[in-house]
Amino acid sequence: MKQWHISYLTGESAASVISSWEKLGDQLFQYIADPAVWTGFILILVKVTFILLGARIIIKLANKALEHVMVERERNPLNLDRRRTKTIGKLLGNITSYVVNFIMILMVLNQFGIRLEPLLAGAGVVGLAIGFGAQSLVKDVITGFFIIFEDQFAVGDVIQTGTYKGTVEEIGLRITRVRSWTGEVHIIPNGTITQVTNFSVNNSIAVVDVSIPADMNIDNAIQVLKDTVMKNYENNVNMVKEPEVLGVQTLSASEIIIRTTVECKPNSQLQISRELNAEVKKALDKYRLEVASSRGE
Repeated sequence: MKQWHISYLTGESAASVISSWEKLGDQLFQYIADPAVWTGFILILVKVTFILLGARIIIKLANKALEHVMVERERNPLNLDRRRTKTIGKLLGNITSYVVNFIMILMVLNQFGIRLEPLLAGAGVVGLAIGFGAQSLVKDVITGFFIIFEDQFAVGDVIQTGTYKGTVEEIGLRITRVRSWTGEVHIIPNGTITQVTNFSVNNSIAVVDVSIPADMNIDNAIQVLKDTVMKNYENNVNMVKEPEVLGVQTLSASEIIIRTTVECKPNSQLQISRELNAEVKKALDKYRLEVASSRGE
């Protein structure tokens, strides 16, 4: 009798579970088969699609408008430094993108019945960010602001910060992109930039050391150098001032080193040094041939 009672209860429980699943299945089928549900779902997808497309269009139009404004700003007689204008333009573009994308996310979530406005209104955006442990993000943004405000460096400048050296491609709200001369792109959080060396602010100095044999006439060699570097100066737009042949730098039993310096535009000293080295080598070779020819060698 007791065993029969247990079996009866077990069968009754199984029947109850099966009945519950059948009811749930019927409700789910009715929900899926309801045309109003599909109509609402399709309407939400259409709205979300328009929101996404609208955000992309707004960002593109805003970037075009900012680009036009910056071009006009450069043409203005009272314009900002070109490098700083370019930097501010990129930063404003980043800010526009962040704001539009943030609003877009709120609108998309709202379509699915998720409302974040009360949460943001109660906690505040800044308080919410700090509450989620985003102090580093706040530090990056503040540091980025002071980098631009103090004009520490700008887009197009060649800088070195820590072990990274290269050309600044972008200064954003949170990060700075630096491209090295070998092509690598370094993405550096602004908050980690504590010391910067900027190679693009002031004019640089190109140094050319020329080695000549110890038995060569020094005065003639110096004159050849002067004629060569002056000729190059007349045709080189990167040279700011006339080159200066300083004279004998070092002296040994086998060779004499003559040093030449020239002030040039920022970050062009290596190129000018290479060009002068090549031209001086050609001039000295020609001079040696002329000397040898005059001696009948």
